[in-house]
Amino acid sequence: MFGLPKPTEINKQLPKKAIFEKFKPNAAERKLFDEQINRLSIVAEISPQTVSIAADEDVSAIYIILVLMKTVECDKKNIILLSKLIDQNMLFALQYEGNVKFAAYRANRVLMSDSKPIDEWEFKLKGLDLNATWDALVADVAQIEPVEDKDLDEIIIRNELQEKLKKQILVLEKKAMNERQPRRKWDLAEEIKQLKEQLKGV
Repeated sequence: MFGLPKPTEINKQLPKKAIFEKFKPNAAERKLFDEQINRLSIVAEISPQTVSIAADEDVSAIYIILVLMKTVECDKKNIILLSKLIDQNMLFALQYEGNVKFAAYRANRVLMSDSKPIDEWEFKLKGLDLNATWDALVADVAQIEPVEDKDLDEIIIRNELQEKLKKQILVLEKKAMNERQPRRKWDLAEEIKQLKEQLKGV
């Protein structure tokens, strides 16, 4: 499944009732979870027992969790909840009808892929140990390009800041275009200039 080696394939159900009984999410969390998620199962285990990749002191196994969705979108709160309840390195395959999008929780952020037909997903396992493999899988899901001398968490935080600054610049440029008062137009231009300098330094 998902282009992973055959020995990684498993099929272990994760009943919602058992998750709720063990971890006791609050009423609001449980309601949101129930509204969006139908069933969960572990469909792949990437570990030294299933592939020829050594464990690392931080990562001993990686699991792919198939999440059958009731809705097209999955609220990020559900991904955070699952990630905090189950202390493992997990990629969530969010399936709605014949399409799947992947999600991962990393650097205290939920990263999401685009959605595409289930049979178009082909992951390649990269890295000398499971820590490197985990980084590579998360980077694939989030479409992150590696940067020399920066770890993945740093890149994720940097990319988020860049996107935030770009959005702020676009909003201000639109305001400046419609502004008629010369003084206000000048102030907006200066603000845009400062944000662009900040963006260069990120």
